[in-house]
Amino acid sequence: MSVNDSPISRDALPPLDATAADAVARKISAGGSFWLQDEVAARMARRLPLIKQAPARWLDWQPMSGGLAAGALVKAAYPESDCCVYQPQLPDLHWVKQAQKLPWWRKWRQRPVIYTSQTDAQADMVWCNMLLHQHADPLALMKSWGQSLHSGGFVMFSCLGPDSLMELRALYAELRWPPPHHAFTDMHDWGDMLLQAGFGQPVMDMERITLTYASADELLKDMRAWGRNLHPSRFGALRGRGWRDQLCMAVNRQLASASHTGRLVLSFEIIYGHAFKSAVSSAVKPQIHVSLQDMKQMLQDKRGGQGRY
Repeated sequence: MSVNDSPISRDALPPLDATAADAVARKISAGGSFWLQDEVAARMARRLPLIKQAPARWLDWQPMSGGLAAGALVKAAYPESDCCVYQPQLPDLHWVKQAQKLPWWRKWRQRPVIYTSQTDAQADMVWCNMLLHQHADPLALMKSWGQSLHSGGFVMFSCLGPDSLMELRALYAELRWPPPHHAFTDMHDWGDMLLQAGFGQPVMDMERITLTYASADELLKDMRAWGRNLHPSRFGALRGRGWRDQLCMAVNRQLASASHTGRLVLSFEIIYGHAFKSAVSSAVKPQIHVSLQDMKQMLQDKRGGQGRY
């Protein structure tokens, strides 16, 4: 799909609690399995053959939030490429390093991985999985991608789209509760923002994933592991056991699907994108206003000039 080069500001994006977003980015890894992040990473890795030139060096951007599966997946696609893992906070960087630590007998088969908390590591590819939709300043994030890339380098990223969790939104709306999650941005807006950040010809794609669960407890366990509600109008305090029991009853009642043998259903829209860093800045040009009188005068001058030659 193509995108327009119309400007988009941070204020035009769906609301998101920036303070909570910064805190959550450092905590969700401790919540449990990254099954969804790893599944999306596997699907994004299948898009790597779209890029004909293998990167000499690639940057794994904040795997603490995006899951740890990307390391093996991208290394399998680019076995001769060097890998650099970027995690901004040093404690988080240490966590990732320990989580990716290989047994000694496997190290000799692998190229050494560089771990860094700085974004000045120059690479030919930035890989960022399932981070953009929960970032407090996505335009700044995209600009950081560009600053970490060589000219002609590219970024591959994924995030949640606006049709994600629509069943849960409908349930909360019926109960007249605040939204269960912050709103997610449409892929067209992400494409516009990539152009503003200095990338050229963004290519955007999306697919839907349907997950089913045997119980509300299983569903809520996954939701806690995958992220947090960053909507500014979310519940302002912790909920009690009575509220949780009410939520579970509503989930078991309203999310059960006859077409899935009564299992609970949640839908996810996954957005994928890749774009190359432009050699020349692709900033949006300012608009030029010309009055009607000036237009008439220019046309008259043009006609007069044609008559003289």
